[in-house]
Amino acid sequence: MSRYCLKCGKAKKACICSWIKDINTDIELIILQHPTEVKRAKGTAKILLLSLANSQCFVGENFSNHSDLNLLLEDENAETFVLFPSENAQLVSPKVCNKLDLYRKVRIILLDGTWKKAFKMYQLSENLHPLPCLSLPKTMSSNYKIRKAPSENSLSTVEAGYQVLKILQPEQDFEPLLDAFDAMIEFYINQLPDGVFQNNYSSER
Repeated sequence: MSRYCLKCGKAKKACICSWIKDINTDIELIILQHPTEVKRAKGTAKILLLSLANSQCFVGENFSNHSDLNLLLEDENAETFVLFPSENAQLVSPKVCNKLDLYRKVRIILLDGTWKKAFKMYQLSENLHPLPCLSLPKTMSSNYKIRKAPSENSLSTVEAGYQVLKILQPEQDFEPLLDAFDAMIEFYINQLPDGVFQNNYSSER
């Protein structure tokens, strides 16, 4: 028998499926995942994919010639944004949706990887460069206590997705995303020997 859950892909003892709740949203999330994140046990993109029917994931580093992604980008009935803090990025706000034609869909592309890898993915993927970029307020802080981050406001993929959706659709309840995330964090902390978390993680945040 497999040691891994067939649905979430994580080890059965670390299965996140029981924490997942289905959430409806009109906004489509496209996750571009770096290959090194695919089998990372502490990765959070899977929470978004399992919770949001209106989401999908493509794996790679250079998506310039990615046929499925390019097909989506050619869709004239959708407006696509990249969550990436470029020089011309606009702050995420409900105006992003309000300015769009009522018959157009909104797609948000998230880059799933460390900041260094996400930066490289964006630089290599020339098809992303013409798309408008969005950024989140720098005052936001992360609860990703089990992975090292370059700064307090470095959000995990699920946290970034949650914040974008919450801002663009404030009438919708996206809290179950964070509930699943927090439960996963606590599970991994509880697996650590006494004192390991405090010594290796908590002092860095």
